[in-house]
Amino acid sequence: MPDVPPVEDIGDGVWSLPVPIPGNPLGFTYVYLLTGPEGPVLVDTGWNHDESWDALVEGVKQTGHTMDQIRGAVLTHFHPDHTGLVGRLREHSDAWTAMHPADIAVIERLASADEAERADSIADQLLRAGFPAEDLDAFRADPHVLAPPAVPDRVLADGATVDLPGRDLRAVWTPGHTPGHLCLHLPEDRLLFTGDHVLPRITPHVGQFPLHSPDGDPLGDFLRAQEQVGRLPDADRLLCLPAHETRFRGTAARAAEITAHHEERLDQIAALLDDGPATLWELTTRLPWRRPWADMRLLARHMAASETAAHLRTLEERRRALRTDTEPCAATHPTSPPTGAQVPRWGAVHPPGLPA
Repeated sequence: MPDVPPVEDIGDGVWSLPVPIPGNPLGFTYVYLLTGPEGPVLVDTGWNHDESWDALVEGVKQTGHTMDQIRGAVLTHFHPDHTGLVGRLREHSDAWTAMHPADIAVIERLASADEAERADSIADQLLRAGFPAEDLDAFRADPHVLAPPAVPDRVLADGATVDLPGRDLRAVWTPGHTPGHLCLHLPEDRLLFTGDHVLPRITPHVGQFPLHSPDGDPLGDFLRAQEQVGRLPDADRLLCLPAHETRFRGTAARAAEITAHHEERLDQIAALLDDGPATLWELTTRLPWRRPWADMRLLARHMAASETAAHLRTLEERRRALRTDTEPCAATHPTSPPTGAQVPRWGAVHPPGLPA
């Protein structure tokens, strides 16, 4: 697990406040503070944990401010390592919170179901993806269910200016990692707060949720958004301030590397489909991952399946894959879908005139 770096003055009233994520291999999330004449604004808040909150309070103190002086917080996306401390921030300040409407819609949808209903939904997805009974039993024994954060106060649409007097901080909608992921561009200082959209070494996760959904194309959106940030004014001169790892320059080059990684993955999955139709679980288990499939925890397997599903959706959009048929659910469980529920299978699409 990486060491948590110190609070750092980046210059021109911009501060980096690393907030730890206890027990997580990412180690920490960078929360950024931007000063202003009417109070500072945060970019993200960090994980909901006492240790995380103490680090945020101490970090804000080192900038010369207190929590009750925070004017607002822009949330790059709804994931808990970015929004977890929104509730505590509201308890200690009058700060507003802002997020893209697409992620606000996700939070509202999650909040409309209780924890048991969300767990049932994930179990249903794993079943329909073709996961075996032992994985379903493991999930039921220890369900990993995302608790939604508080709904933000304000909508921040693509191109909108953040309420931070004295600075032209603009929202850049970069969907993919989440539907409403935002980067934040501060052109006069040549800064780009990239959230989880562009990271210097890690390839951000892009998944399809629900796993078997035939709607949307998150990976396609993500790849288009990578191209978009690579075309920002002075893109290669921007200092990128990500939520994880380290600051970097060369936005366009890094975006191109991330895109190339996903294009290679698309080709790997297409090659597997050439061997014959397969379920999402079968395809996911045949792909190379950082850890062997047998050593992966169920949460990691779920995330791997969601990433494979996103790549399949893009292959479908590109007419390189097709849901060819279904088979009965093999796993059984008291909460299994009704009798007759099916597991989708995908097959390769071959251009006319070429052998299948």
